[in-house]
Amino acid sequence: MPVPLKTKSEKNLCTCGKKPVFYRRYEGRYYCKACFCESFEKKVKKTIAKYKLIEKGDRIAFGLSGGKDSSAVLYLLHKILSPRRDIKMFAISMDEGIAGYRNETLKKAKELCKSLGVKHHIFSFKDILGKPLDKKIIERGERDYCTLCGVGRRYVLNLAARKLKATKLCLGHNLDDEAQAVLMNFFRGDLLRAGRLGTKTDAALSEKHGNLFIPRIKPLRFIPEKEVTLYAVLKKLPYSDLECPYAQGMRFDVRDFLNEMENKHPGMKFALLEGYDKIVPAISKAVQYKGKLSTCKKCGEPTSHEICKTCQLWKV
Repeated sequence: MPVPLKTKSEKNLCTCGKKPVFYRRYEGRYYCKACFCESFEKKVKKTIAKYKLIEKGDRIAFGLSGGKDSSAVLYLLHKILSPRRDIKMFAISMDEGIAGYRNETLKKAKELCKSLGVKHHIFSFKDILGKPLDKKIIERGERDYCTLCGVGRRYVLNLAARKLKATKLCLGHNLDDEAQAVLMNFFRGDLLRAGRLGTKTDAALSEKHGNLFIPRIKPLRFIPEKEVTLYAVLKKLPYSDLECPYAQGMRFDVRDFLNEMENKHPGMKFALLEGYDKIVPAISKAVQYKGKLSTCKKCGEPTSHEICKTCQLWKV
């Protein structure tokens, strides 16, 4: 017996018959609140299982900025993993020393951790790198703020996670973040860094160099930014949507380009990342560092040079 065609009103409903809150253009499907959250969580669980992001006995440190992405991944993984007694989790936030910005995001991070019962550790640039970012920028007359901050953040996060004996460092990077990183590295010709992108990174370096690197995991890597935002809103998570006052550079141009292409060709960001993941083994093999990884003569952290980039920029 033929299935009757849906009416115009029925076409705009979730498949369960309820009123939708979201339309996935790359699927051509409407979702109600419950079905969207279920689909979101199922995708994240699939990523965790496929890439073996969580292992028995893990101590997972969450890089918690107080923004939507890191808040969403902490909330969801806490929901998934809290029943497991063999898994420990805690959050690490950073106070870079950005007046009028970081103090507001840290409030949201503290609020979320308190509501979940997750232990929250805060590390500052001032304590570890010697100066807050605001003061460092004034002293150097630095124009490339994001490089100065990014180098410091990676350094402090790895140092903090290792100090707290974490086996994994969970980040809130979403599909948009990863697609942007792929293009930026190609545009810059930085294939060495491009070859290190992935859903789980630095695990091999960690094993090879005495756990100096804490492996990164990215459970939201295949979730578009808009969907992460909607999930955080629907779950009523405390998060800050403030934008860093120092944010600048190529990423914004790449972001706008990718968004325009996604609007014209739904699913393009997925295709870009999937295509990249297929060729990354060849990229890694072709440009892998041939020298010997050692430790910085100033701070003792891992580097491929005598003095690490953090010490060069921050003079630790």
